Amino acid sequence: MTVPETPTDIVDTSAAMVPAGDQDASPGVHDAEIDRLFGAGGPLGGAVGSYRPRHAQTEMAKAIATAIAEQGTLIAEAGTGTGKTFAYLVPALLWGGKTIVSTGTKTLQDQLFNRDIPTVRKALHAPVSVALLKGRSNYVCHFHLERTLQNGRLTAREDVGYLREISRFVKSTSSGDKAELTKVPETASVWNLVTSTRDTCFGAECQYYQDCFVMKARKEAQQADVVVVNHHLFFADVALKDSGIAELLPSANTVIFDEAHQLPDTATLFFGETISTSQILELCRDVLAEGLSHARDGADWARLVAPVERAARDLRLAFPEDSIRLALNQIAPSSAFFPALDTLKDCMDDMIAVLDKQAERAETIEQCRDRANELLRQLENWGTPDEIAKAQAEAAAKASAAAKSEGEPGEGGDEPAQKPFYVLWIEAFQSSLQLHRTPLSIAPIFNKQREGTPRSWIFTSATLAVKKDFNHYAAQMGLWNAPAQSWPSPFNYGEQGLLYVPQNLPQPNSYEYTDAVIDAALPTIEAAGGRCFFLCTTLRAVNRAAERLRAEFEARGHAFPLFVQGEAGRTELLDRFRAAGNGVLIGSQSFWEGVDVRGDALSLVIIDKLPFSPPDDPVLAARISEMEKQGLNGFVHHQLPAAIINLKQGAGRLIRDEGDRGVLMICDPRLITKNYGRRIWQSLPPFKRTRELDVVQAFFREQDERRAAAAAGEGGASEAG
Repeated sequence: MTVPETPTDIVDTSAAMVPAGDQDASPGVHDAEIDRLFGAGGPLGGAVGSYRPRHAQTEMAKAIATAIAEQGTLIAEAGTGTGKTFAYLVPALLWGGKTIVSTGTKTLQDQLFNRDIPTVRKALHAPVSVALLKGRSNYVCHFHLERTLQNGRLTAREDVGYLREISRFVKSTSSGDKAELTKVPETASVWNLVTSTRDTCFGAECQYYQDCFVMKARKEAQQADVVVVNHHLFFADVALKDSGIAELLPSANTVIFDEAHQLPDTATLFFGETISTSQILELCRDVLAEGLSHARDGADWARLVAPVERAARDLRLAFPEDSIRLALNQIAPSSAFFPALDTLKDCMDDMIAVLDKQAERAETIEQCRDRANELLRQLENWGTPDEIAKAQAEAAAKASAAAKSEGEPGEGGDEPAQKPFYVLWIEAFQSSLQLHRTPLSIAPIFNKQREGTPRSWIFTSATLAVKKDFNHYAAQMGLWNAPAQSWPSPFNYGEQGLLYVPQNLPQPNSYEYTDAVIDAALPTIEAAGGRCFFLCTTLRAVNRAAERLRAEFEARGHAFPLFVQGEAGRTELLDRFRAAGNGVLIGSQSFWEGVDVRGDALSLVIIDKLPFSPPDDPVLAARISEMEKQGLNGFVHHQLPAAIINLKQGAGRLIRDEGDRGVLMICDPRLITKNYGRRIWQSLPPFKRTRELDVVQAFFREQDERRAAAAAGEGGASEAG
């Protein structure tokens, strides 16, 4: 979807708009213009009713304009309320040239495209075209829709009605973006039947290629001045290009990552590989169905897929536990896993040989052949620990030799080029097994992506530093020499908020800990009158808190509506929470960030424990081991800063506006008892601090009095009117 400039937008900015890299690259080249734009009488004030100048926002915009002028990199941390979106959009729209803006979620992506960019563009009279680009699973596929309408293989009764709505939608939409069709929930299973994947897309050979919504969106993105994407799409494209697939995203002069704190995890996901026994079994079902449909005489299809299915199930049965995570080197050499893996590879080879011969008889069989080859390629990366160690040593030697022949390391003190190493680990679920190949560090892969054409790279978020120290984030992303700046929030946290750490709680690893947290939380929730986010670090704690609070509210006669993660979608839960006004929402990681509830509906945020990564995480263990080989402390240099940045996100849910007031309750006693506790709370907003419940209750009584006085004032004004 593209929003082109309109004739009325194009006035008096041609002098201000200069392609990226063409302007004088001296710092501050646009400072005077930015002061005017963000000033009290500037155009932004006229376009945004609630706008008022903020020093931090103006200074951040200047730093970004300088990075764009110099085609450099900037890490920019902006506290909540700074107005970072406008701070990067203004210089990007005026001087960024071809710009990609990448956000953390599709919700933020839609907000940027539909609200923020049109507002700034109108205020600046900037003649730029803007395109929205999402992953292919967000667009209806004509081929798969038609196929589903003909086959009618629907698993849920409501899908029949949803399919009818989608069929109507396709005839009227210009974008095919499923976000526009609000009548069909985003989580409805029917979407999987009417959208394509990279494996199930026929590309230029498809009969609907000329009308394809995905291709239309990509073409618009190629032509637009500003393209709005999300991190998942950006890194999916980077990963695919690295495999030689055609470039999806247009090349750009400026790349801006909003919610950039999410990049290490997102990039790790896409630069790694995961293969599951479920994928293999699904492939076998498709091979059987397509073989019988298009080449019944070409093979005994049932007999062909049976050994592959058996080998995949045997691979899962190598681990008797219902749920377990193990690094490759933690799997016993005598485990049935290794012979089962070899058997699966051999059986896949046999099946591919037959598919090769029959591929010309139908496109769908050819597609199955290609999927089988890709799955086997991923399986070939697995073997015994000794085999993997040997392969990685050979890869390192080749990379070192290549670096020497190319004259690396690079100029200007850059870090030397590195060959990425991978952590191999398995994850067993009740009926499937996943094999993960995760990069130990994304830095060398991401740096490879940033090489080549000079361009500006902006990384911004409210949570990138630990006490203004950016080393952890810079090391994760490979931004070793990048300038980094931090701008504080304009909020008066000392007056608006209170940090409460209750006394006498047991250690977080004790059996009774979650119940003790709930016991401590109940009087605080009562004092707040509900209006609470209860944020947990595990789903088990979410379920226990929901069970206990539901019973306690009923027993005590509290009419606090309870909203629990998993009982509805995130957006629906948040809408209901805001509407209730006195609700209690219990959630885990997905509610720690990207959630904005302003005003009286949220006055209390409870965090059950410090969000350290789980100790059984094989990737974390491998990264800590590697750091310790380099003389670093894995806890101090990785686990602690990662937990602090995550905690800052959770804490950031509380104060979202200058009128907000509330209490942040962190229940973990380690905040007080451990030496590192001081470093944690010093990284949080500068709230007043207490360990006394009566101080919290007094804070909420004062808040109730303010609300009552405000309501009385409004009532008096109404009567006077």
